Amino acid sequence: MKSCLSQAADLCMLEMAIVYRKCFAEMGLLCQMREKFSTLCQLSIRKHLSTHGGQLRTFNTPLSGNDLPRCAGIASMMRLPVYKTADGLDACFVGVPLDSGTSNRSGARMGPRQIRAESVFIRPFNPTTGAAPFESLQVGDIGDVSFSIYNLPEAVKQIRKAYSEIVKNGCVPLTLGGDHTLSYPILQAIKDKYGPVCLIHIDAHSDTQDTMYGEQIAHGTPFRRAIEEGCLDCERSVQIGLRGTGYSIDDYKWVADQGIRVVLMEECWNKSLVPLMSEVNKKAGDRPVYISFDIDGLDPAYAPGTGTPEIAGLTTIQGLEIIRGCKGLNVKGADLVEVSPPYDPSGNTALLAANLLFELLCVVPGVKYHKT
Repeated sequence: MKSCLSQAADLCMLEMAIVYRKCFAEMGLLCQMREKFSTLCQLSIRKHLSTHGGQLRTFNTPLSGNDLPRCAGIASMMRLPVYKTADGLDACFVGVPLDSGTSNRSGARMGPRQIRAESVFIRPFNPTTGAAPFESLQVGDIGDVSFSIYNLPEAVKQIRKAYSEIVKNGCVPLTLGGDHTLSYPILQAIKDKYGPVCLIHIDAHSDTQDTMYGEQIAHGTPFRRAIEEGCLDCERSVQIGLRGTGYSIDDYKWVADQGIRVVLMEECWNKSLVPLMSEVNKKAGDRPVYISFDIDGLDPAYAPGTGTPEIAGLTTIQGLEIIRGCKGLNVKGADLVEVSPPYDPSGNTALLAANLLFELLCVVPGVKYHKT
């Protein structure tokens, strides 16, 4: 007869065997799941003949809701493949979850994550315009820029460095903000690569204050700094939708004195902006262009989830007209900023932002357009 100690040892070994068997079974299930997910990921790859020498290129395309439920999968922008760098990409989505430059309502740091979450509703084609960006461009999501959340000047330096890496090989960054401070270091990096750019700026505010609370870097100062550093081709730049109360009667005078065209919101009321964008497009010509879209440029009836809302703003339709009016321009980058999810529990502001980012992708040079 076995001793009590021996029986206990046998029982322990039996229990371990059961645990190991269960673990191996779970590992097998995990391998099956991983294989299935890998297969699903392959569905996000499509092949099309490129326009460069008729060579076959492989392009990413968003994972379809018919391939995997929209509530599932990796929460990248439009569920595109995720990359560590922009190498090999024609355009990329990149998040800058920054809101330490805000002056009142915070929450824009949550913007990139919420925009990505809502982007599952977007399909890869635009039947109205004929745009099919995933048939001609290699697009991916390269995640978020890492920066100090406690030191804003240092964060600006880190963002500039990150974007210098993104644009060095010609990739066009489409930025998910984040507060408007981030436009300053992005413009620095783009200027280093391409020289001064024509700015198309949609906003309720000019963001050209000299200082805020004595600080030169904040979400109300990015374009003042960019102008001072020669990042902008002011004579070919435009600000659209400016409105609301000001700190002085001459709030927009400094901007106009620099040569930037200021289109006040009152000039946009009750009209299509197609004629305006035709003028903007013609003036920019083939020069490098940067588009900065502050979600508060739209009326808060459409986009309540933002930090500094102003009444009587642009409609969603006018926002689309502005972006689509940039087709044919030499767009080198764009951002969609100031989405603050805590102020819109419905998620509709972030959904609108995700759609506008898709529209921005559709005006990147090289996008294939079908006849409609």
